[in-house]
Parts: sequence; structure tokens; C-alpha cells
Amino acid sequence: MAKENTFSGMAHNALTAETTIVGKIVSQKDIRIDGTLEGRLECQGKVVIGETGQVIGDIVAVNAEVVGRITGNVMVAEMLVLKATSSLEGDIQARRLAIEPGAVLNGKCTMQPPLDESSVA
Repeated sequence: MAKENTFSGMAHNALTAETTIVGKIVSQKDIRIDGTLEGRLECQGKVVIGETGQVIGDIVAVNAEVVGRITGNVMVAEMLVLKATSSLEGDIQARRLAIEPGAVLNGKCTMQPPLDESSVA
């Protein structure tokens, strides 16, 4: 019997290590990147860039946590967290920002009220 595909609050997408995608990803659910994305990522949930994860392109999301590397601009409607091992080369637009000691950020940061729903994805 085939399993019915249903989404719960725990559902998310993943790009595993040693995998590369070239192009644009649009996701309605949370997504974790442990591989490489060369292109734009639009997510209406939380984006996690794992320790082996790398994004070369812009990210638009509601929330994001970066442990790996991003080369591109990041626009987050709510909270962006840069962990100690993270590296971000690009501009940030976020409502709230947390940067751990050791994180690398080279770019401009703009903090403002939340983005409206139409500009998140």
C-alpha cells in the first residue's frame, strides 16, 4: 500500500552533501542545504545552511541559520543567525540578526520591520 504524502510541521526539504544544484529553488517548507546550490533560493519557511553547505546566489526566506558559506545577498523577513563557522559575502536585510563570535560577514546589513508576505518569495 502506498504511503500518503502529507506535510506536518516537521516536514522539510534537504540538499545533501556532495550534491550540487545549478538553478533556482522555490520551497513552501523549510529547507536544509548541506551540498552546493549555484542559484537563487526562495523559501517560505526556514533555511539552514549546514557546515558543508554552500550557496552561491541570493537567498530570500522567513528565517535562516547559517553554519556554512554564502556568497550572495540574504533577505530574511524575521531572524538570521550566523553561527561561529559561517561565512557570508554579501548584503543582509533582516528584522533580527544574531552573529556568533568567529562568524565572517563581509557586506552591508540593513535591519527593518518585517517584509510583507508578497516579498518573501
